[in-house]
Amino acid sequence: MKELAGRLTALDPDAGAAVRVIAYFDRLAESRAGVEALVRGAAVLSGVPARLADADRRVRVRVEPDGARRDTEQPPEPDWPSAALSPGGPPALWLERAGAVPSVVDAVILERAAGAARVVLDRTRGRAPLDDPALVETLLDATADEAARLHAARRLGLGIAPARALATPAGRPVVRAVDAGDAVPAGRVGVGPVVPTAELPRSWSAALTALRFTADGTAQDPGPRVVHADELGDIALLAGLVAPGADPPPDVHALDAAAADAPWLLTTLYAVTTTASLRAAAAEANVHHSTLQDRLTHAEHLLGWPVRTPQGRLRLHLALTMRRLARP
Repeated sequence: MKELAGRLTALDPDAGAAVRVIAYFDRLAESRAGVEALVRGAAVLSGVPARLADADRRVRVRVEPDGARRDTEQPPEPDWPSAALSPGGPPALWLERAGAVPSVVDAVILERAAGAARVVLDRTRGRAPLDDPALVETLLDATADEAARLHAARRLGLGIAPARALATPAGRPVVRAVDAGDAVPAGRVGVGPVVPTAELPRSWSAALTALRFTADGTAQDPGPRVVHADELGDIALLAGLVAPGADPPPDVHALDAAAADAPWLLTTLYAVTTTASLRAAAAEANVHHSTLQDRLTHAEHLLGWPVRTPQGRLRLHLALTMRRLARP
């Protein structure tokens, strides 16, 4: 292989370098090198930091080109050259080389390192099927025997590590280990608190409650798309007062009637309740301060109560929140 690399280098330097890369990772694979050694090889050969992140197996490794391991919580940049651990999978191995077209050598480094890493991870950690519906259902079922839930946690690859549950409108629960990152599904998501594995039913219950406080983030449903249960505090008690799909409170009726008369109303009022001043609300609503004042005067006429006083803003905030809670 060394002789072949030498001959190819004389004809095409990139081809020779690619052959040397292949030989390098073949040697690592034959010696049963670990994931960190493979990422280190990618960094040293490419001359830039390399990182591997596999959320399913909860593995995260980053190595500098000098061979030193320096992990980071910063997400990868979208323009870095990358490779998946399996065909069609998400990027999991990156070379931190920004703004340049990936070279032939970079592509070979990524392909060989990712392939070798996949073999190592399958051998040492297997797959952590965090999306197995039956196991997740058992894990989050408060009525299930604790031994059954812990067995499901082991099958899911969680062990006893802290984790949290996520709830989405689709109804399918999601479990995230704490060391697998903070990524959440797209759209509306209720995020449960981090708890020991045995207490995940409590996190799931809280996530379901948090989901009811989320919004689509549109003009007709303004509000946060992601809500963390442990940030709600006593506001979570409102969920027990407003039943989903039931006849909403009078102030919610007033909001809906006013919104039918003025399409801008809901986003404008939401801006008023989530900013520190009316000038900030005007900037959030992308209107002039005088236009906001005119809108609020009209809104107060439609609603029947003031929205520029502390008491009125609180009433408005509760009405907007209960509107989301009353959603079927």
